[in-house]
Amino acid sequence: MSPGITVLYDTIRLEEKALSEAAKKKGITVDMVDCKNLVLELDKKTQFKTVLQRCVSYYRNLHATAALEGMGANVINSLHTGIYAGNKLFTHMILQEHGIPTPFATVAFSKDAALGALDKLGYPKVIKPTVGSWGRMVSKLNNKESAEGIIEEREKMYPIYQIHYLEEFVERPPRDIRAIVIGDKVVGAIYRNSSEGNWKTNTHLGGTAEVCEVTKELEDICVDATRAVMGEIVGVDLMESKEKGLVVHEINNTTEYRNVARVTGKDIAGLILEYAVNAGK
Repeated sequence: MSPGITVLYDTIRLEEKALSEAAKKKGITVDMVDCKNLVLELDKKTQFKTVLQRCVSYYRNLHATAALEGMGANVINSLHTGIYAGNKLFTHMILQEHGIPTPFATVAFSKDAALGALDKLGYPKVIKPTVGSWGRMVSKLNNKESAEGIIEEREKMYPIYQIHYLEEFVERPPRDIRAIVIGDKVVGAIYRNSSEGNWKTNTHLGGTAEVCEVTKELEDICVDATRAVMGEIVGVDLMESKEKGLVVHEINNTTEYRNVARVTGKDIAGLILEYAVNAGK
């Protein structure tokens, strides 16, 4: 049997089920641990060796990773990756620092500042929470009236939603790209096509998926983006800007890969486990 891997989760998605099934096929010992039941004595060394961090909750993910790394575990992905890839503003800034193309973005720290910025920059713009997934609370601002209503509601919410992250509405085909990076290789990529009447591409919102060829250009930008956040296993989301070419708009720390595996036929769960086993040697 191969060395054991801990899969730390807080929600069992199809991806976590696939990891468990792939482990059985490959003879890899996997311990599935629900983070909601985890108690760590922080002043002791941990018995965990290599941990695949799969918690959906940003805050649970970060704190569990910080604790486990501090106690001596090898966590994939690291705390650095979790912090930078888990926050869209942080991701944008570190990609800019590394010269990786991104959509144009602005941040404002109050309703009045955000509306003033929009008056200056023009519409449409896309407003996103800096922390979030699955397209939740991502809205297209077509005019001042819609912006005022949406931003006003956010001002009543938890403080993280009062950070108004505004991104250009990229002129692109009605699709984006999800690429899965393991180590220094893109193991599969798909186009995520928008459903009719919906500009978002999330497949759970009705979007469809098809194979995307992994060109050298695509692999280079995805690997560079992964290295920028010190990632090991991530999903990179890109758009095909008519003005800039490929731009990276998100990096996913605990990426969903089910559709990439389904459409490309790649055993991504198996490749993840093989990487984790080698990382633990």
